[in-house]
Parts: sequence; C-alpha cells; structure tokens
Amino acid sequence: MISVVQLGTVEYGTALELQRSLIERRKRGEIGDVLLLLEHPRVITLGRNAKAANVIAAPEELATRGVEVFECDRGGDVTYHGPGQLVGYPIFDLRGFTPPIGAVEFVRRLEEVLIRTCADFGIAAERVAGMTGVWTRADSPGRHGDTEKDRAQGKIAAIGVHISRGVTSHGFALNVNTDLSDFELIVPCGIVQKPVTSMAKELDKAVSLDEVAEAVARRCGEVFAGEMQWVKTLDELPGRPMGVPMRAPEEIRRLRGESEETWA
Repeated sequence: MISVVQLGTVEYGTALELQRSLIERRKRGEIGDVLLLLEHPRVITLGRNAKAANVIAAPEELATRGVEVFECDRGGDVTYHGPGQLVGYPIFDLRGFTPPIGAVEFVRRLEEVLIRTCADFGIAAERVAGMTGVWTRADSPGRHGDTEKDRAQGKIAAIGVHISRGVTSHGFALNVNTDLSDFELIVPCGIVQKPVTSMAKELDKAVSLDEVAEAVARRCGEVFAGEMQWVKTLDELPGRPMGVPMRAPEEIRRLRGESEETWA
C-alpha cells in the first residue's frame, strides 16, 4: 500500500523538514510508503555535487524575482522548481519490495512512471543513454514549434533522490505548466546540450495539474506493483498526528553521513 498525499504549494524549506520527519517515521515502521505530490514557489536547489557556476543569475536578480536558493542532501548539480511543476517525493522503504529494489532500479522505475504519465497525455517521452531523467522524443506527435530548437529533444522531467538506510527522499519534478524562462537562471542539471520543455509546451495548451497528479499516482501503482490510497492530510497516515512545520530549516549538506544518493 502506498499512501498519496497532494499538498498543494509548499515552501521548499518546509518540504525538507517534512521529508525528514516522514523518513524517520518510515524507518521506525510507524507509517507505510508515502508519495507526496506538491508544487514549490520559485526556488533553485543545489545538490552535493553542484557547481556554483551553474547558477547563472546574480544574487540580486534572484532576489528581485523572488527565487530562493537552497543546498540539499541529494547528489548532483543545480535544478529549479516553481509554479506549474508537479514535484513528487516518494518516501519508500526499498527493502520492503519483493525483491528489494536498489538505487539504480528505483530511479529507472521513477523514469518509467513519468514516461507512462506523459503517454497518457499524448506526449512521447523516453530515456537518454547515460543520463537520468525523462526527455521528449523529437518526433513526438505532440510536438509544436517550427524551429529546429523547438523540435529538438527536450528534458521534461528531472529526477534526484537520496537514500538513507533503504528509505528514499527527494524524487522527481515534472514540468507541466512551468514558466520555462525561469530555467534561464541556471544550467539545468549542468546539461547544456538539451533544452528544457514542459507538457504545456508540447501540447500547446495548459494541462490540469490535478489530472497529471492522478496519472502519476496511477502509473506509480503499476510500476511499483502497489495499491495507491489517496489520503487528504498527513494526519490520516498511520501513527500519531503530525503537523507540517512552517519555518524553513538551516541549509543542510549531509545527513549523518550514512546515505547513498543519485541524481539527474
């Protein structure tokens, strides 16, 4: 059983604290696997392997545009979150699957969830050898645009996870109605040779974030062979009630040095 909670818009710092709490509860067996679906206000996040040069915008410009910057405990480089982007944070105990799932297999399954979700909306998406994440196919029937750049393969979803004693955190970001101009503030994931795209750009129309969330949950159940149960609030999860903290935590670099991570 995987519980799905759709939280709406959540500050990034709050989401970090929330994940910490859920991770500890999952490790203690107080709750089952949980998939958090949400949006973030504009924020740039830096993983453990982030290069400062990949944040192109000056601090003054970021402040003017209301973009926060956070360091976090996933591996990898720089990425962006913002309105219109569906972010998913799976808090899964990989040891509970039969057979247990390893880090690489977990990431491949997340990619498959997103590929199938895109297909539900008529967007052909695929993996790219040697990279993590999901890209549109250049020959996708849903592609719109007349220029060669518009027809090029575009990155539609990023994946970055952290695994601590078998329990996952962080996850994926699927560009639904995202303002793609915000990606100009960074070199997304340190990859310069492929543009960033969104479902709205591919389909030339806005897409319901709720419908995408439903598709993601359904496809997650298929790929992870689990029953998906929607719950309205975190207090409906098994165990003692918990509130969502409202103050952002300090920037974090490591989580007790006990973890492995993978990123795209």
